Amino acid sequence: MKIPINSEQNLIDALASSLPNSSKNRIRKMLTEGRISVNGEIEHKAKRAIKQSDNVEILDKTVSKEITPPPIQKPKNLNIIFEDEDILLVEKPAGLLSVATNKMEPDTLHSRCVDYVKSKDPANWCFIVHRLDRETSGIMLLAFSKSSKEYLQEQFAERSVYRTYHALVEGHLPSNKGTEIEWLLEDKNLRVKKVTSKSKAAKEAITHWEVMKTNQETSLIRIMIDTGRRHQIRMAMKSLETPVVGDALHGAETDPLGRICLHASSLEFLHPRTDEPVRFETRVPFNAKS
Repeated sequence: MKIPINSEQNLIDALASSLPNSSKNRIRKMLTEGRISVNGEIEHKAKRAIKQSDNVEILDKTVSKEITPPPIQKPKNLNIIFEDEDILLVEKPAGLLSVATNKMEPDTLHSRCVDYVKSKDPANWCFIVHRLDRETSGIMLLAFSKSSKEYLQEQFAERSVYRTYHALVEGHLPSNKGTEIEWLLEDKNLRVKKVTSKSKAAKEAITHWEVMKTNQETSLIRIMIDTGRRHQIRMAMKSLETPVVGDALHGAETDPLGRICLHASSLEFLHPRTDEPVRFETRVPFNAKS
C-alpha cells in the first residue's frame, strides 16, 4: 500500500493521516516490525523527515520481518549493560578515559568497545555518543551507525536526554534538594573554572541535586543535569562546599575508596530505531554508611 505525501512532514504524521483508524502506537509497532519502507528501504524512525518526492509504502507482514537482536557476548574488560543492532550501553570504570585525547592513549572505553564489536566482524564499528570524565564511572551510550549517533547526539544537544548521577560528598548540603546554576570556562589544557555569564566562551551548567542519605561525615546525593559540561557536577559540589569524596582537585579532604565517588547511574532517551523512550540503570558502587 502506497502512502500519498502531500507536504513535508514527519513519517509518523504522514502515516497517521493515511491511516485514520490506526493509533500512533499501532503505527509505531508497524515501524518496529519493519513494515514501512521509504524509497525502497525499510525505515524504523518515526520522526524521519519526509518530502513530497519520497515513496512511502506499507509492506505486508509476509514481506517484512522483525529483527531479532544478536546474542550478547561478554568480553572480559567490558561490562555490557545492553546491546541491539543500533546501540550499545556499557559501564565505564572510574579512571578510564572515554575516548583518546591527542596523546593517543591505547586503552579507552571507546577502544575496548571497538575491539569488542570487531571481534564479531572486522567490518564493525561503534561511535561514541557522549563522554564521561575520566574519574567518573557509570553508564555510557554508543551507536553502531553514524545516523543513529547523530540522532542521539541531537537529543543530548536539545537537553531531552534524562541523565541521573549519584555522588558521595563530604559534609551536608544546605537543604534536601536544590539547583546550582554556574557558568564554566574550559581552557585549552582542559582546566575548568567558574566565571560570569558575560565571560567569552563561558557555558551554562545546570545541576539539580537531591539528598538520598546522610551520616555525620558524608551525604549520598542523586543528581540530574540539564547540561553536560566537563567537571560540571564536581564544580557545583565545590561551590556548595560539599566536594565529591576523593576529588582533591575540587577541595575534597578524604579518599577512602581511592577514587572520585561520582557515578552515572541512569540514562533515558528515545531509541534511534523506534523513537520510543528507553531507560537503563546501573548499580551505585558507593553509599553513605549510617
